[in-house]
Amino acid sequence: MTSPHKTPQTMKPATAAKKLGVYLEATPAEFQDGLITRDELNALQADPPGWLRDLRRDGPHPRTVVAAKLRVSIGGLTRAGFADPLTTEQIEAIKAENPEWLQQERTTQAEFRKESERVKTQAAADKQPKPAPKPPRTDKAGNIRKPASRRSR
Repeated sequence: MTSPHKTPQTMKPATAAKKLGVYLEATPAEFQDGLITRDELNALQADPPGWLRDLRRDGPHPRTVVAAKLRVSIGGLTRAGFADPLTTEQIEAIKAENPEWLQQERTTQAEFRKESERVKTQAAADKQPKPAPKPPRTDKAGNIRKPASRRSR
C-alpha cells in the first residue's frame, strides 16, 4: 500500500556538502546537525545563501575541489603531502609558486586524460556494427549447398 503523501527524500549533511562542493566542517552547525531534503539541496543550489557563496569562493575546499582547481588528481595531492583542505588563497599561492611536483602531476594527469580518451575512442570503434554474414550458397533450385569437403591427399 502506498501512503497518500510522499515523504521527502533526505540525505546526510556529508552527502549534501559533497554535492554542493564544500568542506562539511566549514559549514554552519545547523547544516551539519540535521538531515537535508532534496528540496532544500535544490534551493541551496539555485539560490545559495551567503555562507555557501563565501565557502565556494574562499574555502576551505574539500580535496576534490582542490584537485580540480590545481588540475591534478586527488592521488597527486596525496603524493605531494596535501591531506587537509586548502583555502582559495593557499591554492592560488601553490599555482603562483608552480612547484616541480605540481608540474609533474599536471603532466601525469594530462597523459591519463589523453589515454582515457584514446581508450574511449577505441571502445566506440569496437562497438561499430559488424557486417552481416554472407548468405549461404544455394543451387538453382534454392537449396543450400554444402561446401565441398576437403580431403587430405
